[in-house]
This record gives sequence, structure tokens and C-alpha cells, in this order.
Amino acid sequence: MPAYHALMPVIRIIRSSPLSPAEAWRRVTDWERHGAQVPLTRTIIRTPPPTRAGTRFTARTGVAGITFDDPMEVVRWEPPRLVRLEKRGRAVTGWAEIEVRPGPGGGSEVLWREEVRVRGLPRLLDPLTARVGHALFARALTRLLHD
Repeated sequence: MPAYHALMPVIRIIRSSPLSPAEAWRRVTDWERHGAQVPLTRTIIRTPPPTRAGTRFTARTGVAGITFDDPMEVVRWEPPRLVRLEKRGRAVTGWAEIEVRPGPGGGSEVLWREEVRVRGLPRLLDPLTARVGHALFARALTRLLHD
């Protein structure tokens, strides 16, 4: 593994919300709503509710028969505080963590951390992938907390 791999930037987004931590948690762990926040994407839940470690779902993005799947699995489930997802796809790998905590002045604060890689892309493009991911995930998180 190249030395710069360890320095790969992790996407980090923090949002404050007037929502209670419990309501913020409910919204950021509603996997179907995640898909609705990303253009041309829907979420397919692969396991029966409720969400727990082992829950699997796929974010499917596409149009006109051309689709791209991003399968994920919940590997850590600590409601109402922390969830960790592992990306299990052939094309997309990595992980995401969403942490919800009380906000300093009330409400809640949500921290989203994610590392995403697209197989087949040279490591040289990792920073670009991280910037695009940051923009996409920041928009999704903002909409999850405000819609």
C-alpha cells in the first residue's frame, strides 16, 4: 500500500440542527430518505426492519437502464448516537459513520465521516473523489435534517 494511502482525506461534515438528538437520529438513519436526497438514486432495503448491525441496503443510482449500485451494511449500531456502515460493492468501497450528539446550545449536532473509493480509479484521483463526495454528502445531510 502506498504511503500516501494512509493520508487519504476522510470526508468530514458537521451540521447543527434545532432538532432534538432523537429526531436527528431518526432522520439520518432513515435509509430510504438517504436515496431521495441524491439525484437519480433510490435506496433498496435488503433486510427486514428494524435497523441493527447486519442490516443491508443498496443505494442504486441510474437512468434509462444504466445503473450503479452502492451496497452497504450496518456494522455498528448504537442508537441514538452512532452508526457505522461498510460499503460492500464491487465498484465502491469504504465506510461511513454518522454520529449524533446534543448541540452546544440545544438541538443536535451531526457528524458524518466517510471514506469512499471507486475501484479502477487511480489513487491520484482520491482527492477529487473526496471533494465530490463531500459536496454530495453535505447536501444530503443538510436536506435530511431540514426536510
